[in-house]
Amino acid sequence: MIYHEFKGLQLSALGMGCMRFPTIAEGENKIIDKAATKELISYAIGHGVNYFDTAWPYHDGMSEPVMGELLADYPRDSFYLATKFPGYDSSFLSRVSEIFENQLTRCKTDYFDFYLCHNVSEKNIEGYFNEEFGIIRYLKKQKEAGRIKHLGFSTHGSLYTIKRFLDAYGKDMEFCQLQINWLDWTFQKAKEKIELVASYGFPVWVMEPVRGGRIATLAPEHESTLKALRPEASVPEWAFRFIQSIPEVVVTLSGMSNAEQLQENVKIFDTYKPLNGTEKEALALIARDIISKTAVPCTACNYCTAHCPMSLPIPELLKRYNEHAYQAPEIPGAALDGIEEDKRPVNCLGCRACEELCPQSIKISEILGDFNTRIKD
Repeated sequence: MIYHEFKGLQLSALGMGCMRFPTIAEGENKIIDKAATKELISYAIGHGVNYFDTAWPYHDGMSEPVMGELLADYPRDSFYLATKFPGYDSSFLSRVSEIFENQLTRCKTDYFDFYLCHNVSEKNIEGYFNEEFGIIRYLKKQKEAGRIKHLGFSTHGSLYTIKRFLDAYGKDMEFCQLQINWLDWTFQKAKEKIELVASYGFPVWVMEPVRGGRIATLAPEHESTLKALRPEASVPEWAFRFIQSIPEVVVTLSGMSNAEQLQENVKIFDTYKPLNGTEKEALALIARDIISKTAVPCTACNYCTAHCPMSLPIPELLKRYNEHAYQAPEIPGAALDGIEEDKRPVNCLGCRACEELCPQSIKISEILGDFNTRIKD
């Protein structure tokens, strides 16, 4: 395992994201398969992974307690645990003390090695500035008390929003977690975000390195292009080697939901093989082609589903929308095969509750409305 130094700590370059664990039944995000997850954690720790990243909403609130239960089998100083204050949801902004104490209990720990403000964005930044909530003030006190070892923030926000947050609280932060992958390098200004964060002296943690699995598989013609350059490398390996080419990156988080993914990723991070200029250009050309055919930048984070009053499988519907609109519009009848009648786009109320939580700021209700129209046509 490759390790990177951060303030005297040796952090595994590969961190385990705790948002996509195996579940007992498909579609039951809240019911984590503890036995399978225990095996994943055991393998990860046994092969050098020492960074685990959970959060309040992951697995509909069950990721933190499951991690607390399973990591209790290991010495507390043998791993680094990260979680986040759920400021992405405005209803939580006034509850920082209550939530933090709850998280310590859920995770069965006395302290967090890394604690983040979760998804600082245009929708919640004013809440962080609101002294009545006192979020940063409270978190600083927890750090002074040793209950937070290192404080940072994650964001899918714009460059302007990130700069506003850094100008206000940069002196209190130590690292920044960004959505970085070769598809978003220009599409969502990932390159510029890294440069901005680095200009404030912060290292970068990476989330969505394979974009929720979107770039774990590619069209045959794109895969052939990559195979010609690195015959031995899988498509997911290209995504991680791209990240290895970015010097500001300390930890790359991957939500590994099965043993095969975990084993492959651990093997990749046993070696350092960054991309050269020709290889980066090949990815850039593929990215341009994919983006020209992709309607919605969903990463299947599932934040939206927790607040949908109709319990619609929104990430799956957005995936089907992309496939229908840009890959197979000639077969509208097949667009929703396998989706139950009460879970289809026509059932969207247009309430926009899901949109308040979407890190990508997708206009979900409009997309589902358009999807319904396309299918009717």
